[in-house]
Amino acid sequence: MPPESDVPEGGRVFFARSRRAPDRTAEIRLVSAGIDIGSSTSHLVFSRITYQRRGSRTQVVRRDILHQSDILLTPFERDHRIDATALGRFIEGQYEMAGVTPDMIDTGALILTGIAAGTGNAAAIGELFAAQAGRFVAVAAGDALETTLAAHGSGAVAASAQQPAPVLSVDIGGGTTKIAMCSAGSIVDLTAVSVGARLICLDTAGCVARIEPAGQALADAAGVAVRTGQPHPPNGVADIASMMAKTIVEACGFRPISDTTRDLLRLAPLSIALQPKRVILSGGVAAYLSQPETPDFGDLGAALAQSILTEMQACDVEVQVVEQPIRATVIGASQHSVQLSGNTIFVEPDSVLPLSNVPVISPDLHLDAGGLNPAAIADAITRSLRTTGLAETASPLALFYNWRGDATHARLDTFCSGLALGLAPYLAQGLPLILVGNSDIGGLIGLHCSRERRLANAVISLDGITAGACDFIDIGEILLVSGGVPVVVKSLIFPSTQCAAGAPG
Repeated sequence: MPPESDVPEGGRVFFARSRRAPDRTAEIRLVSAGIDIGSSTSHLVFSRITYQRRGSRTQVVRRDILHQSDILLTPFERDHRIDATALGRFIEGQYEMAGVTPDMIDTGALILTGIAAGTGNAAAIGELFAAQAGRFVAVAAGDALETTLAAHGSGAVAASAQQPAPVLSVDIGGGTTKIAMCSAGSIVDLTAVSVGARLICLDTAGCVARIEPAGQALADAAGVAVRTGQPHPPNGVADIASMMAKTIVEACGFRPISDTTRDLLRLAPLSIALQPKRVILSGGVAAYLSQPETPDFGDLGAALAQSILTEMQACDVEVQVVEQPIRATVIGASQHSVQLSGNTIFVEPDSVLPLSNVPVISPDLHLDAGGLNPAAIADAITRSLRTTGLAETASPLALFYNWRGDATHARLDTFCSGLALGLAPYLAQGLPLILVGNSDIGGLIGLHCSRERRLANAVISLDGITAGACDFIDIGEILLVSGGVPVVVKSLIFPSTQCAAGAPG
């Protein structure tokens, strides 16, 4: 996008790389790209996002789809590594079809999910394509984060805010099924299980071309003998698909968990005893239910789709399939919002900045209560780390908090004690403590952590910033003119308004 000719005075914060000053621009448009490399399929979406200044924040007011790519079966080499050459050709071709070049992209996200995220060269491919494709956030999504993305992308989270009963998000892909319990507009519990359409793949002659370990386990549980290179037994596809569907239903909590299901769980089982009345299905498998013309990819997708529908209907729940199931978790764009931290920030040492693409957690800390509890704060942080897949991260992360009530020494000390307790494994690695809040208390909290709690880690405590779970932030160096810190908040945009309005999605 061309730079503005009216360059603002020194010390002003610029919006992304378009060189627009946010306090002088009523409306901003950015071109966004999203690339989803999954265990079954890979695809792209190009969007134009329109932002407007509303109060002190720049907010998304419109998103227009410019181009949706073809669906590619994710190419793998014989050693189960992603075929980077074939994938690169596909992505390059889609850019050409869309009439878009990398330098036209203002923002975006590249996500590797499912089996693709676990391949030996996944991280290298993510960095390669993110560098080539423009200004991107690149994430190899773990099970918890992928489950969270699917729940938002399908509209299940938004739908749960519109009705009293919980909503269950079930996203069935090529290698995994992601399950999230949503209530009152939030994800309250989640799990994932190794069940997917491409755990067993057939060639054009009907012989077994590939079997993943989880596929072998499900076939054994169904009593079906499958071997690579051998013809698939008659009725074998239907029997294995039925076993897969029963495993998913058990993982959803509708029936007791069998040993087979327990062995295939990728996260802890659902622990909150809620009874959803509505299930929202998404993922490539669900496409066979909403789009009957979906081609056969030589896997169990079509059979699994019918089996899961039958099993879910037997559980006496309303079943809804999103309008475009296969694109539910594509992160079509990332929202870039430049904010300027307030005057009471604390950064020590200054050399720790700048930082980029720092993931954000937003635990439910209940800081509006009069008496704070360090153990409760630590537990909330632990849960948030687990649900975002960051429990074992070895890279910087930021914690967003919403401070309420007085900033007495006792409350500050309790809060900082809970932070240190909940983030103990993270801080033990020597990583910086990065705190982001939306009220004028950042300096006090940072000072307390550094001086009173005597943390040996670098401390970055910013205020006047609004962020949330699934966001990523860039933190610039301290501006000498204002003493503030420019912060770019990159929030994943989900099509939640469709479901909230009652339409499929």
